Amino acid sequence: MDREHALRLVRERVSNENLVAHMLATEAIMGALAERLGEDRERWALAGLVHDLDVAETADLMEVHGRRTVEWLRAEGLDDEAVLQAVLAHNPANGSTIASRFDRALFAADPLTGLIMAAALIRPEKRLELVELKSLKKRFKEPSFARGARREDIATCEELGIPLEEFLALGLQSMKGIAGDLGL
Repeated sequence: MDREHALRLVRERVSNENLVAHMLATEAIMGALAERLGEDRERWALAGLVHDLDVAETADLMEVHGRRTVEWLRAEGLDDEAVLQAVLAHNPANGSTIASRFDRALFAADPLTGLIMAAALIRPEKRLELVELKSLKKRFKEPSFARGARREDIATCEELGIPLEEFLALGLQSMKGIAGDLGL
């Protein structure tokens, strides 16, 4: 499945523009992580782009979230088991487990987008380019800020051999690169 096909699926299945922005942000971070770790950028970015495809239907059924996405992706012809596994593993509530660093990367990147977006949105200008790593690190330490951005999940980046500060910087730079697409 190429990016154009995946993006068409996102546009067909996801009507919430904030969720689309989250998926685009996750795609950008996963692409950068793949480069950092010497992995296949296209595959990792694809997993980031499609990982929440079913969230509109499964938001109240987290035990199913990810599984439906995998069913849809298989029906669309995606047979890359590593991509499908990463999509499943980003949500342990569905019974899946993290089995590879690909899985770990998506699990850690997913909540990072929320932290970074919130850091941009609290600024008067609401512009991502003005968010600095120093302020993002400070916000990371504030549990009441962007509560949905699970700090313990983000911190598992260290299991990839990437220190937290570097991971935050990588995520921030990745998202700044697509700020226009994110409306930030």
